[in-house]
Amino acid sequence: MWFTAPTWLFVAYPAAIPGIRAASTQFPKKGRPRFMDNQRLILFLALAAVLFLIFEAWQQDYGQVAQPVAQTEQIQSSAAPSPSVSTPADLPDAAPITNAEVPGAAPAMTATGSAERPILVETDVLKVEISPRGGTIASVWLLDYSVVPEKPEDKYRLFKPVPPNMLISQSGLLGDKSAGLPTHESLFQTAQPSYRMESSANQLDVVLTWKNEAGLEVTKTYRFSRGSYLIHATQTLSNGSDKAIAAREYTQLQRTPLNDPNEPRFVHTYTGGVYYSPEDKYKKVSFDDMTESPLDKSVSDGWIAMIQHYFMAAWIPPQGVQQTFYTNTLNNSRYIIGQYSPAVSVPAGASHTFEDRLFIGPKLQDQLATIAPGLDLAVDYGWLTVIAQPIFWVMTWIHALVGNWGWTIIILTILIKLAFYKLSETSYRSMANMRQLTPRLQALKDRYGDDKQRLNQAMMEMYKTEKINPLGGCLPILVQIPVFISLYWVLLDSVEMRQAPFMLWLDNLSAPDPYYILPLIMGVSMFVQQKLNPPPPDPMQEKIMMSLPFVFTVFFAFFPSGLVLYWTVNNLLSIAQQWHITRTIEKESAKKRR
Repeated sequence: MWFTAPTWLFVAYPAAIPGIRAASTQFPKKGRPRFMDNQRLILFLALAAVLFLIFEAWQQDYGQVAQPVAQTEQIQSSAAPSPSVSTPADLPDAAPITNAEVPGAAPAMTATGSAERPILVETDVLKVEISPRGGTIASVWLLDYSVVPEKPEDKYRLFKPVPPNMLISQSGLLGDKSAGLPTHESLFQTAQPSYRMESSANQLDVVLTWKNEAGLEVTKTYRFSRGSYLIHATQTLSNGSDKAIAAREYTQLQRTPLNDPNEPRFVHTYTGGVYYSPEDKYKKVSFDDMTESPLDKSVSDGWIAMIQHYFMAAWIPPQGVQQTFYTNTLNNSRYIIGQYSPAVSVPAGASHTFEDRLFIGPKLQDQLATIAPGLDLAVDYGWLTVIAQPIFWVMTWIHALVGNWGWTIIILTILIKLAFYKLSETSYRSMANMRQLTPRLQALKDRYGDDKQRLNQAMMEMYKTEKINPLGGCLPILVQIPVFISLYWVLLDSVEMRQAPFMLWLDNLSAPDPYYILPLIMGVSMFVQQKLNPPPPDPMQEKIMMSLPFVFTVFFAFFPSGLVLYWTVNNLLSIAQQWHITRTIEKESAKKRR
């Protein structure tokens, strides 16, 4: 989505403004020595390189274009067939789980009668609808999360069985076609139409069964636990036939591209498939990747998932078992990431149980880290995770003390400002000192004229005498840019801050300010900060710099208010710091002149 690219630029650019201002005001355009032109060129090249790397990372992670949703599906194979046992590539064409939804009506799984009505399951944190057709988990509501804070009774729906925003979990068994093992299209039976976890219970089992005339029986069990988004899933094959049966299980997630109208317009995060392996660690598989180069990879001790902003669903196989991870596409409109196990032989009269775990819920880092290796990497802070992760840890520590994410952001901003105080002080002092040298530099220019060699020698001697680094006002700013970008990702991608209230009219730090008050305050603070600095000598550059407060006010009006709160507080602290340092330098200069 093209309009998301400026997000990166607007995050990095405010941090770089002091450095750009330093480079533009150190020397007047007229008569500026070539040496300083080169230094200024180096600075702008460095800033351009930072912005280029940022944009490249964004393009790689989030640049795919959503495909239109079609109503018919044709499965495309990506897995190599086995001589004796079917693979997911041999599954029948996918059948729709439900009819089209009727606006205002509860979703019905099929129109074939009560035998296929969804099985309702409710725990303290989940409300689930399971289709008897394959035991597919077709709908999931997260009871601790609402769509918008104004309607707490309207719970967030993560799973949905039909487009748009379709997301479902399917599972089944594969074997010799003559065996007729149940897939996600087979009809299962259950003892009761609904299940509810009692207040005195810690677990809830939902059991579905399937039988055929050959004596095969499959029991599919979902075990829910109190306070947990982790579901233990088993498929038990009981072989009542007169011959051994070769079988493997598969589990997969299927979805369409996400279109969430409640997401801020200028904020875009990754939606798509991911997998984890000890070799590749955390690996994204975009919808384009699924279409152009389907996944087919053997993995032990890994997992597969579909992720989106704040939430995810992941199938986690047992440790130590070699799985095959795969992806499929259905007519370039529905995307599947899944896994299938090695084939096992179940003798006549015996049984075998396949075990997996299914996570459906928010990307809470402290919980994900305890479930499976690398699962917490689904909270993706980008290529600056090494900086962003400690920032998140500090924020959670502060929040545990103050209990409010708005005050947490303010306190964190103060701590970051204190951490970089000396660097910022060096920058402001260098800028002020260089401005004081401007008349002497102009005198050197007039003295040596076009003799660049002698001019540069005289300049270097003056710098040495005055103990001034020409780039002292620029380099400290460049060091801070990665921290600002990291903080941006922490504020953007941490579900802990979703719909977090602050105070007064700011009741949702993850959404734009509904009255645009905070962006206006931020714009005013930027304008005041501009006025504290002498205007650039280039008139065109001066016009550009003076227009920035207006431009940033407009764009930040669409950003989450938590981000705007950070920039506003950072601007106010910078104004106070710059005013204090400027006053100090003026007093020092006045003493020297006496």
